[in-house]
This record gives sequence, structure tokens and C-alpha cells, in this order.
Amino acid sequence: MIPAPFKVVLDANVLYPFSLRDTLLRAASEGFFQVYWSAEILDEALRNLVGTRNMTEQQAERLRAAMDRAFPEAMITGHEDLIPAMKNDQKDRHVAAVAVKAGAQVVVTSNLRDFRDLPTGIEAQSPDDFLVHLFDLNPDGVVELVKEQAKALRNPPRSFEELLSGLTKMVPDFAAAVRMHAKQRSTLPG
Repeated sequence: MIPAPFKVVLDANVLYPFSLRDTLLRAASEGFFQVYWSAEILDEALRNLVGTRNMTEQQAERLRAAMDRAFPEAMITGHEDLIPAMKNDQKDRHVAAVAVKAGAQVVVTSNLRDFRDLPTGIEAQSPDDFLVHLFDLNPDGVVELVKEQAKALRNPPRSFEELLSGLTKMVPDFAAAVRMHAKQRSTLPG
């Protein structure tokens, strides 16, 4: 991973959907932001993937190993003492504590209501808002990232447009921005 000054904690619920997880992790891998999580966050995401039969235990173990290899600096430990001081929803205080320990500016979560009262300097953003902000910072780079993501999909293979259609269900504004920018780029002369 390329170190980025912008630090982000990904909540378990944004690591659950395949295409969303893939987009976020590819963006982190390309240096758009520095990603963080804890064992508890990963346990929750993988437990839900196995529990809903989207993955077997073995597939979940392989995913976790791949994430550990790709982002060895992402795992935050030693945040447990901070949990009681967090004021957001009790079941998600561990996520806020990870953000404090990591020095993160953003927690990306699909459950904004549980992150209303975060420590100063930390903001909760929906995955759609977060990805739109990344897009706004580097539209060409984000479009290329999504195109590369589509090219890498093999089982099943998906076109750029098919990937965007799938992402539209979770991150509609982001998918629309990427689609519009890609269309504009393809109609530019030269």
C-alpha cells in the first residue's frame, strides 16, 4: 500500500458487500487514503459473510489473510482502553476507539445514526459520500480505478457498465459521477 496522509476506518458493514469492499480496498491500495480496522471489525464483517452464506469459512479465512497481506499496517490494536470514553452508540464504540487510536479523520459506515457523537476531528460518512469525495479529488484516477476493477472481475466477468450498475444499488451518487465522467472523457476530441 502507498502511504496516504488521509486516514480512514472502514466499518464492518462497508466490508460486507463485495463490489463496495473491492472499490474501497482498491482505492486504499492506490493511495487515495490509508485504511484501518481492528480484529473485531474484520470478525464482524466475515462472520456476517459466512452467516449469510455469501462465503464459506475457508473463503472468509482466505479473504482475511489477503487483507492482512495487502494492508499489514491497517490492523489497530491497543484501542480497547479508549472504548469506555466513546459517546456514540455503545455497540459501535469500538469502531470510534479504533479511529481515535489510528488518528483517522473519517469512519466510513452505512450506519450513520450509530456514529452521531464522535470525538472532535472524526467524521462519519456514508460509503456513497466518502467515494464521491474521493472522486471529486481525482475524477480521472477514480474512473481508471473502477475500470481496472471491472477488468479484474472473472467469476463472473463484468463490464465497466455492469459493475457501475451493481454499485448503483449501494453508492448511487458515486456510480453516477463515475459514469458521467467516463462518458464525458470518451466524447472528448483527441
